[in-house]
Amino acid sequence: MIPFKLTDDLLAKIENLIEGQKDRELENLLADVHYADIAEIINELKKDKATYIIKLLDSDKTSDVLTELDEDVREAILNNLSSKEIAEELEELDTDDAADIVGELPQEIVKEVISEIEDKEHAKDIVDLLRYNEDSAGGLMAKELVRVNHNWNVLTCVKEMRAQAENVTRVHSIYVVDDDDKLIGRLSLKDLLTTSTTSPIRQVYIPKVDSVNVNEKPEEVAKIMSKYDLEAIPVVDEIGRLVGRITIDDIVDVIKEEAEKDYQMAAGISQDVEADDSIWELTRARLPWLILGLFGGAAAAVIMGNFEEMFQKYTVLFLFTPLIAAMAGNVGVQSSAIIVQGLANDDLKGSTKNRLLKEILLALLNGTILAIILLLFTWFWKGSFMTALAISISLVAVIIVAGFIGTFTPLFLHKKGIDPAIATGPFITTSNDIFGILIYFLIAKLILGI
Repeated sequence: MIPFKLTDDLLAKIENLIEGQKDRELENLLADVHYADIAEIINELKKDKATYIIKLLDSDKTSDVLTELDEDVREAILNNLSSKEIAEELEELDTDDAADIVGELPQEIVKEVISEIEDKEHAKDIVDLLRYNEDSAGGLMAKELVRVNHNWNVLTCVKEMRAQAENVTRVHSIYVVDDDDKLIGRLSLKDLLTTSTTSPIRQVYIPKVDSVNVNEKPEEVAKIMSKYDLEAIPVVDEIGRLVGRITIDDIVDVIKEEAEKDYQMAAGISQDVEADDSIWELTRARLPWLILGLFGGAAAAVIMGNFEEMFQKYTVLFLFTPLIAAMAGNVGVQSSAIIVQGLANDDLKGSTKNRLLKEILLALLNGTILAIILLLFTWFWKGSFMTALAISISLVAVIIVAGFIGTFTPLFLHKKGIDPAIATGPFITTSNDIFGILIYFLIAKLILGI
């Protein structure tokens, strides 16, 4: 299969077909194009042309297209559709995707759209999903699944599975419930096919099944599914009743969003933004950390001002100030990045005390090696052993402190329920710059006897 590539020529051809209202040619052109690729095309079109394609193609295809669109593009298209047209799109979607779209609609038309959905059971499931917090397993799950009662025999089970599977895009697992609809296990297809049709399900089902609560955080769900290599996981309510399932495609989206958020936070962007957002939105996301950096720089300047006399006598110390600040920032970011990654993957072992001790020893080793190199370079360059020694010892101390701060800060934030990814950005760099410069001049002053 040749990967789809959106070219200027293709985009121009589609726009010409829309302007000429050549519906048949446009339908033929897009007939074999994957819905994700159609979404890529629509994202590049103006609102009226994008809406034209959505209205032209069948809902069984455009419904999936809507889920792949950029949020602002989808919003613009939905504003151009009637309540009935939106309902037709929702009927073709799994309940989780449908609920996501309904959640983006203005409140005044939600009830109208829901009332236009012909499949009342589907509508009921969508409304049920809307009551869950979007930042929870309940807000992530879909209602479509296959469940069987442990009192059924195999023959009844197969008949029920056929009926339920019509509404399920992909059957990952068959879940077994009791008479109170509580999840008690799962059913193996192999066992089902090799068991007598009169045998009760309670004799063949597997009682061990991984599940998550409706209130579980999506990040925790992702960890569980990743750890046990699950393609889907059932979701239960507070009393253990089976209420839905989460599939791997939803978890991939969660992992992607979390990675993007952590990357932006590490870069000093305080909220989720994209390149196409307005200048005001981008400014609000970036400015807080830039202000922090400004105050950090000002604090460093004040510290340096208190050692002005030392600068006049040992000008070489001033030359190495950027190096000390850079090494402090780099070591701090390295240490915090490792800890944040470990917290995200839930694979940090041992106590906080041991983790800090290990990082200090690592910083000591790296700092010593770097300090020896710097000592020889400075001594050879400036010819003053004591000055070179002062700078080198300062470097070791700065690296140790930076490693400690870079390790302790994300652990502390995580314990307090704050996203530790914040510790990999300008926060940790700025704090280490300030401490690094202060330690540098204090040690240099002590060794040089100023």
